[in-house]
Amino acid sequence: MNKPLRRIAIFCGLLVLALLLRDNWLQYVKADTLREDPANRRVTIARYSTPRGDIIVDGNPITGSTASSSSGLNDLKYKRTYKNGPMWSPVTGYASQAFGANQLESLEDGILTGNDDRLFFRNTLDMITGKQKQGGNVVTTLNAAAQSAAYNGLKKQGGKGAVVALDPSTGKILALASYPSYDPSAFAGTSDTDAEAWKKLQKKYNPNDPMLNRALRETYPPGSTFKVVTAAAALQNGLYKSADENTNSPLPYVMPGTTTELKNEGNIPCKNATMRNALKFSCNTVFGKIGADLGNDKMLSEAKKFGFDSEQFTPVRSSASVFSDNMNQSQTALSSIGQYNTAATPLQMAMVASAVANDGKLMKPYMIDKLQSSNLDTISQTDPQEMSQPLSSSNAQILQSMMETVVKDGTGKNAQINGITVGGKTGTAQHGVENSENPYAWFISYAKLPDGSKPVAVAVVIEDDQANRDDISGGGLAAPIAKSVMEAVIKSKQ
Repeated sequence: MNKPLRRIAIFCGLLVLALLLRDNWLQYVKADTLREDPANRRVTIARYSTPRGDIIVDGNPITGSTASSSSGLNDLKYKRTYKNGPMWSPVTGYASQAFGANQLESLEDGILTGNDDRLFFRNTLDMITGKQKQGGNVVTTLNAAAQSAAYNGLKKQGGKGAVVALDPSTGKILALASYPSYDPSAFAGTSDTDAEAWKKLQKKYNPNDPMLNRALRETYPPGSTFKVVTAAAALQNGLYKSADENTNSPLPYVMPGTTTELKNEGNIPCKNATMRNALKFSCNTVFGKIGADLGNDKMLSEAKKFGFDSEQFTPVRSSASVFSDNMNQSQTALSSIGQYNTAATPLQMAMVASAVANDGKLMKPYMIDKLQSSNLDTISQTDPQEMSQPLSSSNAQILQSMMETVVKDGTGKNAQINGITVGGKTGTAQHGVENSENPYAWFISYAKLPDGSKPVAVAVVIEDDQANRDDISGGGLAAPIAKSVMEAVIKSKQ
């Protein structure tokens, strides 16, 4: 081969090599970036070219698809629909032709569109038989009756708030409600009406922020419900060995290093009270002193065992609840009664109640039971997973007896259910500078059936700016909602 031909051959070879390198760079290195680029409509077109699979609750779909006759874009053939969208949106999230997707609609998009690699053989078979590609289904752990009780209870209350219910023995999420809420169907398409509906839901234009998932993403001071964690820390660290021994709790109690008294709510019998009575009457002095006596490190260690200071993935992400480090004794005392920097999501406080109910074992919360192909074959199944052991079994049973006293004889009487043992803890958490705004009303609880099983643990939080301040209490506002959710779960088990 002469020299000019050899140069041309080398040059062509380099061009081919460059093309191969570029092709591999685009297909493998840049694939995710290009797929997620908002200017790339191919993903959106593929997502809405066929009906999406469904999100399932109790064997019934809570989603659907319909022809996009109003979208004005003939390359987006189907749009998402929702059944009782406002009730279920904290679970499903949304799938919008114009505004993308979030929560389960986004996390399981591959299954729902049929593009997941695990559906390869199903899609290949459909292609051979000439059948239209179909998305798979996401089967949730949710209980429709419990969700309805939770959402309608919040709606009836009329303020803002959230409810989370768990199965203590497995970690299954049975209810996940947030109020106010939104209907994902309202902006599922690309019309001007959809755009206007989306705009009205944004916090900039709607201060109630209906798209905020308060069950997972909002953290609140947990108030006296956190005393359950403090009681657990006292038992686990041997500060007190039973529910009924007197605590070393003076009244008044001046927080260490200060001249400030830690006050109780009203004239309640808190001096040297037993932990049972301290939880029953919700004594700040007793549990604040327990926190100060144990110290920041031991309190933080116990809080972390319940899930504090870590994000949770259900698989939808939940914000991390907070119990601070490097606090002095007085700050630790305030944090140990659910104030100061302590903040928790409703999911987190449901996890606290769940761990106590499950004899000290905390199961990882999850909301997807299984994923299915379009012909209902199971692609993957979620197995319950132990997350931690915040309490020994014996100490958990001591704490159960304390929480059951709260409902039987204390501030949680509104959660009583005929023939069922209920354990709970109320909370009324300070809100605003120097407690200037209406407090948050909390209630956490679990139900115990006559056979000893505990099918449900619940956390409820209410923030009501319009309520009479004197009428706001965990027992008055939140406990009745928790009761209705527990009753719904119990009835579904019968």
